[in-house]
Amino acid sequence: MTSILTYTLKNLPSTSKWALRFSLRPLSCSSQLRAAPAAQTKSKKTLAKPNIRNIVVVEGVRIPFLQSGTSYKELMPHDLARAALLGLLHRTSVPKDVVDYIIFGTVIQEVKTSNVAREAALGAGFSDKTPAHTVTMACISANQAMTTGVGLIASGQCDVVVAGGVELMSDVPIRHSRKMRKMLLDLNKAKTLGQRLSLISKFRLNFLSPELPAVAEFSTSETMGHSADRLAAAFAVSRLDQDEYALRSHSLAKKAQDEGLLSDVVPFKVPGKDTVTKDNGIRPSSLEQMAKLKPAFIKPYGTVTAANSSFLTDGASAMLIMAEEKALAMGYKPKAYLRDFVYVSQDPKDQLLLGPTYATPKVLERAGLTMTDIDAFEFHEAFSVGSPPLEKFNNWGGSLSLGHPFGATGCRLVMAAANRLRKEGGQYGLVAACAAGGQGHAMIVEAYPK
Repeated sequence: MTSILTYTLKNLPSTSKWALRFSLRPLSCSSQLRAAPAAQTKSKKTLAKPNIRNIVVVEGVRIPFLQSGTSYKELMPHDLARAALLGLLHRTSVPKDVVDYIIFGTVIQEVKTSNVAREAALGAGFSDKTPAHTVTMACISANQAMTTGVGLIASGQCDVVVAGGVELMSDVPIRHSRKMRKMLLDLNKAKTLGQRLSLISKFRLNFLSPELPAVAEFSTSETMGHSADRLAAAFAVSRLDQDEYALRSHSLAKKAQDEGLLSDVVPFKVPGKDTVTKDNGIRPSSLEQMAKLKPAFIKPYGTVTAANSSFLTDGASAMLIMAEEKALAMGYKPKAYLRDFVYVSQDPKDQLLLGPTYATPKVLERAGLTMTDIDAFEFHEAFSVGSPPLEKFNNWGGSLSLGHPFGATGCRLVMAAANRLRKEGGQYGLVAACAAGGQGHAMIVEAYPK
């Protein structure tokens, strides 16, 4: 691993080398459990480009992110997505017939609603004339939904797009074994009793072994947690570093929740149950308690545990994205501009979680910015491996504490950046996330002028 990293550093552009060194420095967080004080509003250049439409986020919401197996466990993915859409409609009062297109991201698809965007849109009362499609790109599926919407607006195909994402880990599809599936399909085609009996005679008990959704990379057969363990060891990120960072995430999330800063969360009345109003995975602990947990992946010497990893999460999010002129014509005050973005891809074996490291310098270069220009960093926290400057980083918590519904996190990141910029007086936010397959995404969010 060390030789691979040395090779990577030698062959990266200078800005990438600097970003990689910076983002993977040791995480001593014990002195930074409080969010930084509000930044002063800064006067910087706008990232508007001539002859290109300005694209804005009018609003974004999410239903509470819950640990899998809790209040959402009896529902289906389209139920969660529909709730997010209804929350967005309620908050913005946007006329449904104004929406030109709806795009949702998801990862583990429910086979009955493979185009979950369409089913959720119909369930939320959108016109059956409004097209909707679903995208999947692992943990950056919602990011892909957003940027697909940006492309539709930038090209002039649409003026108003709703983008979002959903994941329901409480009820993932569990299939029969391939042998059992084949036998059942052949039985369905059999035309005579003799053919059916012949097929049934081939049945063996091991046919009943179920196939669970893969938790490992298809190309490498390695779990993401195992990869995180190897990455932490290669960059000398200790167990204590990771636990301190995870404690920081949970502490900041609890503080933000208590102070009402997580304004993107909308209540959801779960059918047959109480109304859910807040995320339920935020659990500030202590370093002493966290140290008692055993390694989750590489045993007994690994450093990744249940306490410093994101948990399996159910949730959904939705955002209203418009061309600026359309938003203003309708009387909306946008929250932020969506500016430059990039997607990257690396070796899924040894660079699986390094997507943000490679995407960050590229998007900064494209936007003509530097790290010091960024006022708010919102990075997806799959594991506690590394970070940019902590005083600007995930100050309202992150995926470790708020949760990570695979298909929905991207919208949460963008809205956290937009809301933080408004609250803290900053101008530029940087959103980034890694994804299975060695892929990654980064985007610049610019605060809308007050």
